[in-house]
Amino acid sequence: MNVKKVLILTGAALLVFFLVTQPVQSAGIVNSLITTLREGAEAVITFMRTVFQV
Repeated sequence: MNVKKVLILTGAALLVFFLVTQPVQSAGIVNSLITTLREGAEAVITFMRTVFQV
């Protein structure tokens, strides 16, 4: 079996395990991740607007 496939399946199994056993904490982690990504995207947009401002 491919090592990459084993790692992906192991990661997916751990993800499902944590979603089932600790749903509130898992939701908090996902919410935090989404917030971080949104703030990063907003920072990039602000930078681009500042660079190309006429």
